[in-house]
Order: sequence, then C-alpha cells, then structure tokens
Amino acid sequence: MKAKEIREDFFNFFKTKQHQIVASAPLIVKDDPSLMFTNAGMNQFKDIFLGNKTPQNKRVANSQKCLRVSGKHNDLEEVGHDTYHHTMFEMLGNWSFGDYFKKEAIEWAWEFLTKNLGISENRLYVTIFEGSKEENVSRDDESAGYWEKCFTNTVFKIIEGSKKDNFWEMGETGPCGPCSEIHVDIRDEKERKETPGHLLVNMGHPHVIEIWNLVFIQYNRKANGDLELLPSRHVDTGMGFERLCMVVQGKTSNYDTDVFQPIIKKISEITGRKYGQSTNSDIAMRVIADHLRAVSFSIADGQIPTNNKSGYVIKRILRRAVRYGYNNLGMEEPFIYKLVPALVETMGEHFHELESNALQISKVIHEEETAFLKTLGKGLKMIERLIEEPGNSENKMFSGKIAFELYDTFGFPIDLTQLILREKNIGLNVKEFELEMKNQKERSREDAVVESGDWVVLKEIEGTRFTGYEMTIDDVYITKYRKVKVKGKDTFQLVLDKTPFYALSGGQVGDTGVLYSERGQINILNTIKENNLIIHIADKLTDEIQHIFKASVNLPNRLMIENNHTATHLLHFALRKVLGVHVEQKGSLVDADRLRFDFNHFARLTKEELSAVEDIVNGNIRKNFTGNIKSNITMGEAKKIGAMALFGEKYGDEVRVVSFGESVELCGGTHVNSTGEIGLFKIISESAIAAGVRRIEAVTAGKAIEFFNEKLEVVEKITSLLKSTGDVIENIEKLMSENQLLKKTIEKLQIQSATTLRKELNNKAGIINGIKVIAQQVDTYSIDVLKNIANQFSGSGEDLILVLGTRIDDRANLIVMVSDNIVRAGKINAVNIIKEISGEINGGGGGQPFLATAGGKNPDGLEKALNKALAIIKNC
Repeated sequence: MKAKEIREDFFNFFKTKQHQIVASAPLIVKDDPSLMFTNAGMNQFKDIFLGNKTPQNKRVANSQKCLRVSGKHNDLEEVGHDTYHHTMFEMLGNWSFGDYFKKEAIEWAWEFLTKNLGISENRLYVTIFEGSKEENVSRDDESAGYWEKCFTNTVFKIIEGSKKDNFWEMGETGPCGPCSEIHVDIRDEKERKETPGHLLVNMGHPHVIEIWNLVFIQYNRKANGDLELLPSRHVDTGMGFERLCMVVQGKTSNYDTDVFQPIIKKISEITGRKYGQSTNSDIAMRVIADHLRAVSFSIADGQIPTNNKSGYVIKRILRRAVRYGYNNLGMEEPFIYKLVPALVETMGEHFHELESNALQISKVIHEEETAFLKTLGKGLKMIERLIEEPGNSENKMFSGKIAFELYDTFGFPIDLTQLILREKNIGLNVKEFELEMKNQKERSREDAVVESGDWVVLKEIEGTRFTGYEMTIDDVYITKYRKVKVKGKDTFQLVLDKTPFYALSGGQVGDTGVLYSERGQINILNTIKENNLIIHIADKLTDEIQHIFKASVNLPNRLMIENNHTATHLLHFALRKVLGVHVEQKGSLVDADRLRFDFNHFARLTKEELSAVEDIVNGNIRKNFTGNIKSNITMGEAKKIGAMALFGEKYGDEVRVVSFGESVELCGGTHVNSTGEIGLFKIISESAIAAGVRRIEAVTAGKAIEFFNEKLEVVEKITSLLKSTGDVIENIEKLMSENQLLKKTIEKLQIQSATTLRKELNNKAGIINGIKVIAQQVDTYSIDVLKNIANQFSGSGEDLILVLGTRIDDRANLIVMVSDNIVRAGKINAVNIIKEISGEINGGGGGQPFLATAGGKNPDGLEKALNKALAIIKNC
C-alpha cells in the first residue's frame, strides 16, 4: 500500500466507527502559552480535556501535523542518525470525548492493524501500566483483560511498563492517565529467533518500535501532585504515520518508504551522491529530507524563520539541514529550496496548504540558505584568524568560550568548528563549551519558570461569554481563579462568567481595565486566551470576590486599538488594489500605538505605490463606511460574501465576517463603528522580514497627527538652524554642495601632507634583522593621513614594517603596516604588534595581518609604545 492509501484506509476505518474526520490543526500554536508548536494530536482538543469546551462530536479522528524540537519532546539530535525519529511527523489518531473507553479503543486498534493492514499478531507486543504505590494507582488490569482477548497466545505479549513509559500526562498539572502502547517487531526471522522481541520493547531497538499509543485519560493531576478522578473519561490515541508506512511497506527504515524516497531521490539527483553508499551522505540526506518537511509545513502555516521564539527554532532546523549539505554532501550553494516541488508532489494532495504556498516556501528557504552559507564562509575566516592567535595554535587547544560565542552569536555550528580544528591538529576545550551551553540553558530555564497553582472554582460554567462587541462595561462574576508566579512575581488569573475584555487573538492585543465593586478594585493588566478559556491577568485580589463586579475596559485604549485594527483591514484591501490579488496577510499586530501588517510581495514598494496605498486607505476613511458584521455564519456563506480567510488561522464551524465598504474579511476582533472614527492613516515604515514577505507599520488618529507634528517640528528646527527665509531644500542642497567641495580640498591636503611626511619618514628608516623599519611619532590633524602614508608605503613593493603614532585632540592613535612578504613568511604581523603595544596608550585595537590600528586615552604613552614595537621586531 502507498502512504496516501494507508492514510485514507485509516480515515475510512474510523468513519465506519462513527468518527468525524477533522482537519489537522496548524503546526504553529497561537492560543496556548505552554506550547510553541503542535507536538501531539491532542493539542487541538486540549480545551475539551480541560473542560473548557463541549465537543460537537464525541468521536473524532484525523492526521495531525506534529513538530517535536523543543521541550521534553525533542527528537532533533536523533533525526537522520537513526531510521525512525523525525522533527515533523504525522500523527494518526482517534479520540473519544466522554464516550467509548478502553474496550473499544483496544479492539479497534487491533482490528485495524491485524485485519485491515494485515500485520501479523506474532510481530505485535503491547504494554500496560504496572501501577504505582506512591500514586495509589493499581495495575491497569482492565486494559490487560481486553488485550488478552485479542491475542491468540498471550505469552510474553502483554508487558508491564513503568510510570515513565505507560502513564501519560499533559503537563505538570491537568488531565492524565495510563496508556497502552502497541509495538511491532520488524526484524527478520533469524534475529527474532536469536532474541525474543519482548526483551527489546522500549529498549531503543530500531526494528522493535512503538507505533500506536492508546491513552486513557481518567485522572486530573493537581498542583500538589495528587490525582483525582475526572467526571468524564476520554480516549486519546496517536500512531506515527511514517512508522506505520515502514511496517506496512515491509521496509526497515522510515526513510525507505514512499513518504521520503521521492525527496531523497531528488537530493541524490542534485548532489550527485547515491543514497546507500556512504554513512555520512546517507545521514545528511535523511536530515535534509526530514528538515525540509518541518520547515516547509511551518512556513505554510505562518511561521517564517526569524531570530526569536518559534521562528528561531525553524531557523535552527533549516540551518542544520544546510550544514549537513555543506559538510557531508559538499553543497556550497543553496539547493534545499529546489526540493519543495518533490515535497508538494508527495504530500500536497492531502495537505493543500503546501501546494498553495509552494512558491513562498521555496523563496523563504532560498533566502535563508543563502544567508547561512555566507555565515559559514565568514565563520571559516573568523576561525582561521582566531586559530593564528597566540595561545590557540601554540597550546594546541581552542577556547570553549570562543567556540560557544561563535555558535551562539554567529550561528556557527560546533561540529564544524571541531572539524576545522582537527584538520589543524588543535583540540577544543569541550568542557568549557559545555559549561557555557549549560549556563545559557539554565538562564533560559530560569527566565521561563512559571509556577501555577490549582484553579479555585467558585462557580461551574462551560465557558466565558464575550460581551465586548456590544459593551465595554458589564456586570460579572469571578467563576474561578488561580495564583501564578512568573520570575518571582505573583499575579492572579481570573475567569469570569462573561466579559467585555477582548483576549489577545488574531494579532489584536488583549484589553486592560479594572474590576470594581464597593468592596474594592482589581486591576486587569492583560487579557489572554488559553485554548478556549478567556483569562484576565490581575495584580491582586480583593478580600471578598464572591459577588458582582463591574468589569470596565480601558476605553481610550480600546478605541485606539479598534482604529488600528479596522485600518489593517483597509490596508489589506488597498494593497490588493495597488499590488495585485496575490497579496495575502501573513501576520499582524494591533495595539493602541500602531499597527503592523505583514504580507506576501516579492519587491520593495515604491514611493508611488506607498502613496497610492495611503490614498486608498484615507479615501475609505473619509467615505465613513459603516461596519457590517455578520456573526455565526458558516464558512460556505462567508466565502459567498467574498470574505478573506487570514493566513495561519484555524476557523471553527461558524465564523464572523467584518465588512467596511469593499473590504470583507473573516475576523473575531473588535472594530470601529464607522471608518471616519479612524481620522487619519499614515505609513511610517515598509521593510522586508523574509523572502517574499514585506512589513508595513502605520499609525492612525491621534498618533498619526503626533507623527506629522514631530516631522514638522524637525523641519522648523532645520529652518531655524539654517536661518533660512526661502526654500529649505534649496539651502540644504547648497550646503551639501559646499561640503563636497571642502571634502575634496581636505583629501588633496591629506595626500600632500602624507607625501611630504612619507619622504621625511623614509629618511629616518633603519634596518632590523635585515628588514627596513620605520617607528616614529608624527604631528598630524587626522588618522586618515597616517593611513594614507601606510598605503603609499605598502604600494612601494619594499619589505617594510611601519609603526606610526600621533596625538589628536588629547587622544593617542597608532597604526602598524607590515609588507605582504613579511606577513607570508609567518614571523610577524600587524595585529600581533598592535595588540602588544596598545596597552601603553590605555587602549586597544585590531585589523588585518598587514594593517592594524589602535586608539587610546594616554598620548603620553606613545613613545613607550613605539619603543616596545621596536623591541618586538628585534626579537622576531
């Protein structure tokens, strides 16, 4: 069976078991602060498990895109080196939300594997939870009993597992329960006879592997560690699609299946390396094939490589792929972007987002490859220079701190550093490097520590009703709260029965404001959405909280946010009018001060285009379009109206459509009543943030007026400084022209001065160890004169060492020039001299082996510096 047939067979099987087949959630998680990426099939159903949402269907199945490269689920370093770990993978799963439980889950899993797919029960093993005395949880006899009915012979087939392997937990607190894993032995008959499969279960053997985990969620873990039974029991199963394909297709590596082979064949074609002939090449091809999928799906779901948070993780994955191509396949030019069509052909039929974003994905990958290859080139030169420094080459040991700096600051891979050092017979202080890495991780961990207490429930409700579309003040109850400590500071998270506070979502920031009553006031610092829960962040609680509060949104702040939010819709519409209908939103941020809008376009906007966009937006503001909002309509109805879905968002069965004139978008945010309220729109910047992705920042209303007033004030100051009574621009152009003439005059004087000084210095030259040496203090008005003298001497073709010092404005300056022939001989170079002598002037410097400079605060030390230079030259 082909991979797509196996996936379809799984869907059809669970359709017959009355499951609704749902779409995969995006890889990028937007409403759960505990996650950056979707790392398990259950993530999109987390709010159901937590009791924050009622499921529309109690039986669900799907294939979920997952990414595991951070936190405790981190398979990155294994990827490529073994045959079954991946960064991005598909998780086939079926769920029961308070419906069926262990019996059905076990029987159906067995039926699908053995009957539908024909996997022999002789090759299957299962694990069950052995129980835990400390948790007061007994052995999972119920699951064991159902498994006994599945196997013809149960001897060594049902294996007891520890809490580590067979007790699943969502996090430190929350829903959890025992799990039962299904393992398969794909070894040949000879190996199976030599070592029974049950001895290799969960032992890391590449051919005795877990393929399906059946999780039975029946407990809730409290903050103090205690377990309590949940009122509703759930089933959450997850089966690795790539591993399943390996088993069904009779392969011994996931990478030998038709999930990966089309990509690997394309890599082989581009690089000229055959898969299966070299261990290093094979590892590289597997890494690249895997990482291509992770990066491509992330970009398709809205996360481009950046330097922070989830974007940085994606950048690291892509750079790891580039590095393996560079190191193991000899690829010094970008090539991974050329693999995108092969990926689209393999997976685009099921995941349509790949096909629709293929061009964007290719361009982003190409730009990142190009940038990192330049980084590698710079890093190689930097390491070569550092190796030549005293201590590194002499002691045959390279500093771990420097290696860490190269890795952390410049992105230069540590294994490549080690490879270069080995070629020079220089070791790396690995302990020092590991210590630096450990310290950084500890700092990051400390910054990320969040201690959450248990929810204190005051009133049971299904969810918070948002009333903020209609009002900004409302009567509310606190239904539950908990204490949260972040970086040692206590805050409180509150859930209300209803709220006018908008929670951070869709790029719009969360509302601030107050809860107040006769008994006191609670300041709301932010409002966030965690899964399906609207959470209000408070600085404190009042003594009595079980009564009605007035919830009051910070109205001036909300109005500015609404101005900017509606302006993003008008901006989106204007960009499509001016640039073309290919423009789509790729992200946004809307707060009270400004708006930020990211969109796809492959060229910088011209002044004329920006002006046209501003004219359209301001024109629609002046037309004072009234907002037309349709809530709770189907996606089909929304599309008929012409609504645009926003990039990377996941929409429910019912959506909300916001229209202002011809601008029609799906949106859950708050907006102005009519566009005239925005007043004024002004673009303040336009830039590139990735290949094919541009960013516009803009201001509206009062902030736009502030912007114009600031600019006018600058013009007035310039006018005053110029004492201009006429055209300011004409006066500035005149000044610039005069300045250019003065610069040319100065350059001529510098050359003349340098030429005169060179002749004088040449007459004072001495010979040391057969080398012509000039070491003098000179009077000049500019360090550029010294550089000019050095350039004239370096162009003479003589073997010469020049050391000059000068005092300019109570500061000392030094310059050292060493002829190319002397540098190549390896005895001495300008950098070594300048580092040794710059201490005499209380300064420092650097440069190239043939030319280096230094500056310092002690001009009186110039003579000592020059004498020290002569001593260094004599001792060489």
